[in-house]
Amino acid sequence: MASLPPAPEVSPGKSLKEMLTPSLLVLFGSQTGTAHDVAERIGREARRRRLQCRVRALDSYNVVNLINEPLVIFVCATTGQGDPPDNMKNFWKFIFRKNLPPTSLCQMDYAVLGLGDSSYAKFNFVAKKLHRRLLQLGGNALLPIGLGDDQHDLGPDAVIGPWLLDLWRKVLGLYPVPSDLSVIPADTPLPSRFILNFCDGVPGISCEEQHAENQRPEELPSDHKPFLAPMVSNQRVTAKSHFQDVRLIEFDITGSGISFTAGDIVMIQPQNSASDTKQFCHLLNLDPDQHFVLQPREPDVICPTQLPQPCTIHHLVSHYLDITRVPHRSFFEILACLSQHQMEREKLFEFSSAQGQEELYNYCNRPRRTILEVLGDFPHSAASIPPDYLLDLIPPIRPRAYSIASSLLVRDNVHLQSSERKEEAHPFRVQIIVAVVQYQTRLRKPRQGLCTSWLASLDPSREPVRVPLWVRNSGLTFPSEPNTPVIMVGPGTGVAPFRAAIQQRVAQGQKGNYLFFGCRQKDKDFYCEAEWQELIQRGFLTLITAFSRDQEEKIYVQHRLQEHGALVWELLNQHGAYFYLAGNAKSMPASVSEALTSLFKSEGGLSDPDAAAYLTMLERTMRFQAETWA
Repeated sequence: MASLPPAPEVSPGKSLKEMLTPSLLVLFGSQTGTAHDVAERIGREARRRRLQCRVRALDSYNVVNLINEPLVIFVCATTGQGDPPDNMKNFWKFIFRKNLPPTSLCQMDYAVLGLGDSSYAKFNFVAKKLHRRLLQLGGNALLPIGLGDDQHDLGPDAVIGPWLLDLWRKVLGLYPVPSDLSVIPADTPLPSRFILNFCDGVPGISCEEQHAENQRPEELPSDHKPFLAPMVSNQRVTAKSHFQDVRLIEFDITGSGISFTAGDIVMIQPQNSASDTKQFCHLLNLDPDQHFVLQPREPDVICPTQLPQPCTIHHLVSHYLDITRVPHRSFFEILACLSQHQMEREKLFEFSSAQGQEELYNYCNRPRRTILEVLGDFPHSAASIPPDYLLDLIPPIRPRAYSIASSLLVRDNVHLQSSERKEEAHPFRVQIIVAVVQYQTRLRKPRQGLCTSWLASLDPSREPVRVPLWVRNSGLTFPSEPNTPVIMVGPGTGVAPFRAAIQQRVAQGQKGNYLFFGCRQKDKDFYCEAEWQELIQRGFLTLITAFSRDQEEKIYVQHRLQEHGALVWELLNQHGAYFYLAGNAKSMPASVSEALTSLFKSEGGLSDPDAAAYLTMLERTMRFQAETWA
């Protein structure tokens, strides 16, 4: 489709009320779930104001229908280095087509709310760029863009709350609540989106067996139908005395139809632990073995494709409900409406109010208190939650993305020389390098990452283990020309995509591989050291390391880049090298960019403006690429 269709005429059969009371559309682009939660909050507030409302992920909405929408609210996060979230990338490509007429959206009123982190260089870049583009296409902005900031003392809610008040003033000025109705009070629960119809006598087939039966051989694994991949090995690659547990995990993808190349991402759908699942069911007085069929309450509500029909409460809790995440403000708002215990209800309403946000932040966000722990603190309210509201109250478990750390070309491996290692090589395996997330707050129990802790707990040597996964393309693409050098900067687990790239390039006989690897200590967390040393000896790899804690003064990869500035400049300027960066998105990317512009000046003799322009040129021509994560 090349352009948006022409605007339809208003049907003469429409009533005046239908013409004056539009269907509000809320579209969101969310990576971690926050933008999704805010979008659902806007949907609830719209329904309280008697507005029809649909809430959709941007990529699940048919963008050519946008011209028919009178009122649209966009809620957008920004990821990595100014990138759109995964569930709005198709929309992003379409909306920036150059052939869209400048009057495409002239009948649409809109507002944009951005969610970002001001510690990143491209703060709320996606929301700002979308706002400008909608104006270019003729859209009418109801109010200035809202820019939520994770760095604010109260988080993004410091902006979201006031922005929503302004939004509803504008919307109700255009489309007031009908005179025969009133705004639904905040302490009155709205109808749940779903009904759980409990049933007896369900055939004794497990949810996992249903999943296997529903997987068609010709269907590539996806978020709707992951592949249940057998875990082959789960090996710790850091010393036992090291504080950080990092794993090299291998899966067998034989028969999945999955294919991948260097730079691609494996998505893994984690599960809650058996103990957390049991505790949740106990708090809510739920029978984990009870079967139910999920029924949408409204025709435009779609059942989650990840849930089998029928489903057990145990499967819903263990595989779908994200009970170990830190709850958003909306969780307290809904729970307060459902609570029948006066003291708990009052406290919950306080937490969900604008005045209670500082106290909520100190209670919940600062110590990273989970939904399960909050329910334990409000036991009477937890016990009175109707099952129908479970999917309104608790968001779904998000899949986690990990850079693939291996190559399918390893079966042709020219660098795996010994017969023993050749036997281990397998054409249908995928490997990841995972740092197990665990840290302490003022709460007694350590905080744990859901997916990494779950993966670390699995031991395929004791019993068969299957993990739901699928693969998606990454932003990293490597040059196909065999003589093009590549410079890769991968501190910590950021080395994962470069291990895949190096394996792939070595299998193709490509040299000119330069890896800058950083970690704390050579004898504690130097991943894949033996593999790198073999490749160095065979002339396939130049390795430059930065062990930050092995000397009194800390040394990081950006320092090594400057030390080897002459080499880096020669590779980039004379040999057309590609430069890659992967790792934590907090401060490392900015430090590496500063190191590059510095060496452009010192080694290339460029002025400040010319050095900045040179880096911009590398980015524009895809010779500088980054894959970063929070």
